[in-house]
Amino acid sequence: MVHFLLPLPLVLLLIVIFHTAPDAAGLVWLPVVVLVQLVFTTGLALALAALTVHFRDIRDILANVLMLWFFSTPIIYWYGQDEVKGYETFFDINPFTHLAISYQEILFFPGPFGHWMWLVALSLVSVGVFLAGFWLFDRLRDSFAEVV
Repeated sequence: MVHFLLPLPLVLLLIVIFHTAPDAAGLVWLPVVVLVQLVFTTGLALALAALTVHFRDIRDILANVLMLWFFSTPIIYWYGQDEVKGYETFFDINPFTHLAISYQEILFFPGPFGHWMWLVALSLVSVGVFLAGFWLFDRLRDSFAEVV
């Protein structure tokens, strides 16, 4: 999370330089999006950390999965462009699509924040992922010393 928050002042400085001020009502959603991202990634990290101790190949597989996940998330391209049409279902099942769109709508696009329903759904999924990851980590915690 530190690597995410450190460049945020630079992004805000560039927003001021290029005169694209975000909507004040949309900025209220920014801490919510950050919190949803934190809960989701913490849940994934707990689960993967617990499983990687027992299955060493997860580390190698994860590098490829993360590369695929990066390119299947609209980070370097806009979700609304014509080339993306027809793949909406594929993007809708990707949880980081909704985080990326939320950040884009809040910081870069004028107007109200319109992706809040997906964000609420993702927050419920994030809590579930966190609870599952915590449960798995807690369940396997006693066996870490034996395996390592």
